Amino acid sequence: MTVKELCEKCNFTAITLPDGGREINGCYIGDLLSWVMGRAEEGNAWITIMSNINIAAVASLADVSCVILAEGVELEDSVKTTAAEKDINILSSPLPAYETAVKLYESI
Repeated sequence: MTVKELCEKCNFTAITLPDGGREINGCYIGDLLSWVMGRAEEGNAWITIMSNINIAAVASLADVSCVILAEGVELEDSVKTTAAEKDINILSSPLPAYETAVKLYESI
């Protein structure tokens, strides 16, 4: 499933979607950035509540297909701009991380 298809199917809000055709191959949930860098796999959807500029760097280093911000977390415009420039897809879910992951699992 692509990031764009997931967004539409799960009613997630696209915050940045420069590469909506990117395939999702799994999921990683975590907020400790160093753990995400070392454990998220290429193509995973990364679910987090982190919203600072460092998520763009970690998403790029880990080469995740998208970042899903749980619990309706919002981003500052500077983070949105950086993410778009780095071709990082960022979605928002109003649900807690666990429920977001369940929805993602049921959709794939």
